[in-house]
Amino acid sequence: MAKRILVVDDEPSIVTLLKYNLEKAGYEVVAASTGPEALEVALQETIDLMVLDLMLPDMDGMDVCRKMRQQQALVPILMLTAKDDELNKIIGLENGADDYMTKPFSPREVTARVKAILRRVNQSEQTTEHKPKERRYTVGDVVVYPDNYEATFKGEYMTLTPKELELLVYLIKHKGRVLKREQLLSAVWNYDFAGDTRIVDVHVSHLREKIEIDTRKPRYIKTIRGLGYKFEDPTS
Repeated sequence: MAKRILVVDDEPSIVTLLKYNLEKAGYEVVAASTGPEALEVALQETIDLMVLDLMLPDMDGMDVCRKMRQQQALVPILMLTAKDDELNKIIGLENGADDYMTKPFSPREVTARVKAILRRVNQSEQTTEHKPKERRYTVGDVVVYPDNYEATFKGEYMTLTPKELELLVYLIKHKGRVLKREQLLSAVWNYDFAGDTRIVDVHVSHLREKIEIDTRKPRYIKTIRGLGYKFEDPTS
C-alpha cells in the first residue's frame, strides 16, 4: 500500500509541484492549505508523513508542529521555510520537526528527504517487531524505553521529540565510541546524500539541556573537537 503524504502549503503552485513529484515517486498525496485543516487531517486520518510549510494563514507551521506533538502524534514532519535563517530552523526542530528545507527547493530533494525519513521509520518499526516490547537502556541517571518513546532522567520523565529520542538511543547503543556528525546524520536521519550536520548539533544541544546538570561541562554527551560526539557513563 502506498504511503500517504500530507502536503500543507497555502500556495497552490507549490502544492501542485510537490503533489506531482511525490505521486510520480509512488506516494499517495493529500493536501491542506491552512494549519487547522492540516491538524484535522493529520489527527483524524492515516498519514505517514507531513510536508509542512512554516508560513500559513490562521496558524503557522510552528504551531501545527507543536500541537501535533502535544497530541502525541508521531507523524514525521518535514518543514519548509522561506526564511533562510538559523533561528527558524532551530525553533522548528525544537517544536518536533524531523527535518527542514529552505525555499526555493528542488522537488527531487524533497522526494529524497521524504524517502529517507520513511525508510528510517520503516526500519525502526521492523526492529521493534523483532525485539521484546519492554526494551530498556540505562546509563547513569538516564533510562530510555524506546518502544514506548519514553525516557527519564533522575526518575523524572523527559519531554523528547521522536528524533531526540532516536538520537539518544543511538548514542547510548554506541556508548564510548566517537561518532562523527556525518555518521549520526546517516544513522538517525537515514540520509544517503550530503545533509546539513547542523541538525545533529541542534538535537545534541536539546538533549544536553535535558540530561546534563551543567551544559557547559557535559558528563554524558562529550564533544570531540573536529570529529563529533561521544556518549559516556559518568558513574563508571
